[in-house]
Amino acid sequence: MATKPAPAVKEFPADSIEKKVYGLVDSLEEYLPIPNDRYRLSFGLLKYLNKEGDVPEILVKSTKVQIKGISPDELAVKLTEKIKEIK
Repeated sequence: MATKPAPAVKEFPADSIEKKVYGLVDSLEEYLPIPNDRYRLSFGLLKYLNKEGDVPEILVKSTKVQIKGISPDELAVKLTEKIKEIK
């Protein structure tokens, strides 16, 4: 039985808001060690920037990400500061 190859993945342009948000969360890898947690948080932040989601303070708790070396409140403050740089 043969399988088909996976579909090609098209990356976001370097100046897109999506690329910036995912890069922002990836820069916090020391606090968010699990890649899937970073993806989930990035998606939530992207929805927040599109005025569809919750603020970072709520997202950090509602996405149930595993956080190491920092409190959830401190992580939310870091995210808020970095989001201001993107806007």
